[in-house]
Amino acid sequence: MNGKKIKLLIVDDSIFMRQALSKIFTQPDIEIVGTARNGKEAVQMAAELSPDVITMDIEMPVMNGLDALREIMKTNPTPVLMVSTLTSEGADATLEALSIGAVDFITKKSNFTEMGAIKDELLSKVRNIAQNSEVKNRLIRRRLLQKFQESQKSTSTKDAVTYNEVSQNYECISKPRPKAEEVDVVGIGISTGGPAALQEVFSKLSSGLPFPILIVQHMPPLFTKSLASRLNSLSAVEVKEAEHMELLQNGCAYVAPGGYQMIVNKQGRIAISSEPNTLFKPSADVMFKSIAEVFGSHTVGIIMTGMGNDGTDGLRLLSQKGGYVIAQSPESCVVAGMPGSVINAKIANEILPLKEIANAINDFGKKSL
Repeated sequence: MNGKKIKLLIVDDSIFMRQALSKIFTQPDIEIVGTARNGKEAVQMAAELSPDVITMDIEMPVMNGLDALREIMKTNPTPVLMVSTLTSEGADATLEALSIGAVDFITKKSNFTEMGAIKDELLSKVRNIAQNSEVKNRLIRRRLLQKFQESQKSTSTKDAVTYNEVSQNYECISKPRPKAEEVDVVGIGISTGGPAALQEVFSKLSSGLPFPILIVQHMPPLFTKSLASRLNSLSAVEVKEAEHMELLQNGCAYVAPGGYQMIVNKQGRIAISSEPNTLFKPSADVMFKSIAEVFGSHTVGIIMTGMGNDGTDGLRLLSQKGGYVIAQSPESCVVAGMPGSVINAKIANEILPLKEIANAINDFGKKSL
């Protein structure tokens, strides 16, 4: 932010929540430019105040958070952090918000003491979002793409506007893509921006893939079950929340349950437990290390959008075991921390934009002629 304060707009119909959030965000580097009581006020204030970040409640009178988010994404693309309830309904609505364009979410608490417990996480998310210029640029590009697609409907093919994501050149470990008979499992580690990115990938996967897919998405309980259900509804691949001791099946994808670690044992069964007690539960590092130990060189690891560096250590081991590592290109990420860490560690074999990741997975499933 170049020394400038982060301009924050707080949107919530609860006076308690507005006060609690205002107290948390009263910081030297943050300026609360306004508080809105409903989605209609949020849309107006977003246009008038040009905040750097908006925290948005979902259930509100006059205009709910989802409708407000849609309007803001159309008229004044702004990074939005959803503040949702830890319920099944809250999880479904939050995933809808993330698919509409929200950058991330956090689950609200019921009293000041509990809100204080998530203070550090709230501040970290808002600061990371505000300091990453690519987040807002990506929202603007997303809106431009929508406009381009709308214009294409009324123009000839010759005059149609096209949109391309241009990737930079990165240093990779040169290695041919493994063939279908050389892939026994694919693991995906992902965080901030994950639900929308996973929808993009899974909507394009082919049925009958000759390997299982394991997914670690940083999310709390209930949210991972809702995510699995959403992905399953739009994918040719069966997607489910992983269960303890179930046998891996080819052509199926397993989402690690929030609050637990997911590993695979040597019998090809999933083990769900609370150990190891790492910063993230589930952890991409834990999952990647597990599949690297069990499947060795017949393992593909994919690291996608997210803050931090979870997954780097696990993919380093996977690479050492002879596995294949793909990183999502930073410019196609909502937040490029996780893939950026892997790229900087020089353990990626390929760096692909989001739109090409599904094709790569499908390619792994094609039998050699």
